[in-house]
Amino acid sequence: MRGAKRPLGAVMAWVRQQPPKVKAFLAVVTGMAALVFIRFIVHDHDNLFVAAEAAHALGIAVLIYKLTKEKTCAGLSLKSQDLTALFLAVRLYCSFVMEYDIHTVLDTATLAATLFVIYMIRFKLRPTYMVDKDNFALYYVVVPCAVLALLIHPSTSHNIVNRISWAFCVYLEAVSVLPQLRLMQNTKIVEPFTAHYVFALGVARFLSCAHWVLQVLDTRGRLLTALGYGLWPSMVLLSEIVQTFILADFCYYYVKSLVGGQLVLRLPSGVV
Repeated sequence: MRGAKRPLGAVMAWVRQQPPKVKAFLAVVTGMAALVFIRFIVHDHDNLFVAAEAAHALGIAVLIYKLTKEKTCAGLSLKSQDLTALFLAVRLYCSFVMEYDIHTVLDTATLAATLFVIYMIRFKLRPTYMVDKDNFALYYVVVPCAVLALLIHPSTSHNIVNRISWAFCVYLEAVSVLPQLRLMQNTKIVEPFTAHYVFALGVARFLSCAHWVLQVLDTRGRLLTALGYGLWPSMVLLSEIVQTFILADFCYYYVKSLVGGQLVLRLPSGVV
């Protein structure tokens, strides 16, 4: 096992020595290679979206285990959980009135679990909540997302309120993890369960992004046309890419920590 880690450790050490532009290029190349690999092994790309939901649910399951077994919510951002519950509730509403399918069931389960996490942090484990570290102002993301949804939303035949709500939850999901990343940057040290949760979110976001990118490629761009006209189709794809890159840096340090055999993840300045 140790011998298997050495080549990977050497690669990680080489990557760390590269300038930021080279690291960014390597990240893009790695992402493209992963997309090509997924395209060949996953025939039904809708399964990627289900897998993304499953990864998110797994991350929340890790949180629930932490809250119920360790009796502490230290290191968790209540504000990120509030944003997650908000975009899930809006998406669930849109799913009921616009398109009822398997994703509706998955979103219902995920929202219920998220509400339980919020209840535990806000009431049961409040003394362990790092309120001074969880200092990201929510209006920095909620207000811009609401304004953007008013300006750029689907051009389908649905009710205008439903279309704006759909756009709002897409934009909000892309940035909902920012308070959690800010809290971790403030503490600089991330305990294992929180790190596993955020990494699961990163995996979920990548799979969701891969689903959209591969669907666009397979339909030769017709999927974007089906979503409507104007800027909305591009914004959907851009939102998926943005939320993937937001978590990419953390995922790099998470893998680096695992390779180094560290149980506690230490973040350098400037990760978030």
